[in-house]
Amino acid sequence: MEYKQLGHSGLRVPVLSFGTATFGGGNEFFKAWGNTEVEEATRMVHLCLDAGVNLFDTANVYSTGIAEERLGKAISGVRNKVLVSTKATFPMSDDVNDYGSSRFHLIKACEDSLKRLGTDHIDIYHMHGFDANTPVEETLNALNQQVQSGKVHYIACSNFSGWHLMKSLSVSERYGWSRYIAQQSYYSLLNRDFEWELMPLGVDQKVGTIIWSPLASGKLSGKYRRNQPFPKDARVAQGGSPVLHGAGDDERLYTIIEVLDELEKETGKTIAQLSLNWLLQRPTVCSIIIGARNEEQLKQNLGAVGWSLSVDQIKRLDKASEVLPAYPYWHQRQFPMLHAAAELYGGR
Repeated sequence: MEYKQLGHSGLRVPVLSFGTATFGGGNEFFKAWGNTEVEEATRMVHLCLDAGVNLFDTANVYSTGIAEERLGKAISGVRNKVLVSTKATFPMSDDVNDYGSSRFHLIKACEDSLKRLGTDHIDIYHMHGFDANTPVEETLNALNQQVQSGKVHYIACSNFSGWHLMKSLSVSERYGWSRYIAQQSYYSLLNRDFEWELMPLGVDQKVGTIIWSPLASGKLSGKYRRNQPFPKDARVAQGGSPVLHGAGDDERLYTIIEVLDELEKETGKTIAQLSLNWLLQRPTVCSIIIGARNEEQLKQNLGAVGWSLSVDQIKRLDKASEVLPAYPYWHQRQFPMLHAAAELYGGR
């Protein structure tokens, strides 16, 4: 397993990490992801550790806390060998203060996560989304206090826009508080919006990236093909996927899959492994969260490391997955001499 420094920190993380949204299946949305119970979750944790994957990602909102509970039991006895990442911000109940990034909510959310996980600290604590109703200073001060207390070791964010993240970094610098060392973002061959602003920001500010949904809710698994109906047993068909991933752009998906089919024959790697390996070559990407409904799926995903696509193969995937960015990014691309690093725009 390869390890990378996570952003502007001393923490080293594996390039593959394991996501636990499949643990528990506590409601209809997450049942479509999976319903892994403690016994199988424990086996998966040890499979990961045997492969060098020691970072496990979860969130309080996953099955309303059940995923954290399952993970806590699965890592019992090996807590000193693993890194735990969890998140807060989204609603946990109908209570008016049981969501957001206020000091009131974060203190309670952190304590609740620690209890469910059965641990005394969280290694990486993410704000799951940006709370525009709470002053950034309040959020970061509360997080800095959690770091100072030892309950949290590092802080990160997820699903922020560029200005959300840049403002947060500026506030942390102004007051000397802990800063976000990483951003957890959606990025895949099917959706490359991350490259427009968040990737250049990450390079400039030394913010590492942890990728969620690298296979676009399974659309890059090889199950989706031209002139074939969508698989009925997939997460998308069962309502377990947010409305994203280039929805409605099926023609582009099929074009990408056709190139992946060619590379599968050339390399002997699966379509999913190729899709993951392409991400590992991108700037700022430190770790990719892989999920699995079962142990066999997990073993297949672990095969995405230990080898690399060639420069030519990467260019072919770049071309197949290319999409015109929104303004002002398409305008900026017309003046490459003004860019500090051409690779931030896919080398074009």
